[in-house]
Amino acid sequence: MTTSPTLKARLAEGVLLAPGVYDALSALIAAQAGFDALYLSGASIAYTRLGRSDVGLTTYSEVEDTLARITERVELPVIVDADTGFGNALNVKRTVRGFERAGAAMIQLEDQAFPKRCGHLDGKTVVSTTEMVGKVRAAVDARHDANTLILARTDAVAVEGLEAALERAERYLEAGADALFIEALRSVEQMSAACSRFAGRAPLLANMVEGGKTPVQSARELGALGFGIVIFPGGTARAVAHTLQGYYAGLHASGSTVGWRERMLDFDRLNAVIGTPELLEDGKRYE
Repeated sequence: MTTSPTLKARLAEGVLLAPGVYDALSALIAAQAGFDALYLSGASIAYTRLGRSDVGLTTYSEVEDTLARITERVELPVIVDADTGFGNALNVKRTVRGFERAGAAMIQLEDQAFPKRCGHLDGKTVVSTTEMVGKVRAAVDARHDANTLILARTDAVAVEGLEAALERAERYLEAGADALFIEALRSVEQMSAACSRFAGRAPLLANMVEGGKTPVQSARELGALGFGIVIFPGGTARAVAHTLQGYYAGLHASGSTVGWRERMLDFDRLNAVIGTPELLEDGKRYE
């Protein structure tokens, strides 16, 4: 049962803020915080599942499995990062079908050449516009439900310049993309240029990366510029990594978690978050 119609309806209401998640627990806590949608970050899967950088090491099956576990646990629409589609146009078709079965509301595909890398790392390369147009068409053809949205991302700003990236986005929109993502815009002026061209024609996504290439702004500010979707994809993993550095350092130094008790959930509070009392009560029905 797809959640995509909810996402389409929500996009029509105004700017959508979707936090980055990387597993069922982070998705559950984000849902409890009140967000309307989630963004499953490929980079964050690489960080947390592999302990590695976002340089094309994550596979289709790892993302599909993570997505399925999230959509089984929460009911919010999930925008999923499908990287390059994990191959050519035929791989894209398999990716879209598999991610749709796993509950994706929106599937993001990018025009980087393999091996791809994080959009805010230097040294990216892109495939031809023609190849990416074919991938977008394949994605549109592969989905079973027209409410499963296709998000086309271009990384060409860093490789070919802003105008070339805008022209690529135009071609991807013509090929059937439902939303656009022009990655690593360098300034507010570039962001405004992208919005001037596409706002009102298709939802435009703004990617906020702490320490990245694009100036970080609030969802309200970005909505005023004309963006329809705002993601903070890696902020969750960065916050968790920072917290774990302090926690492990404190445990190693003191041999105890006493100094961290006010900065962590105890046994009962964590069980409340994940719904243990409700789960046990449900189990009594079958005794």
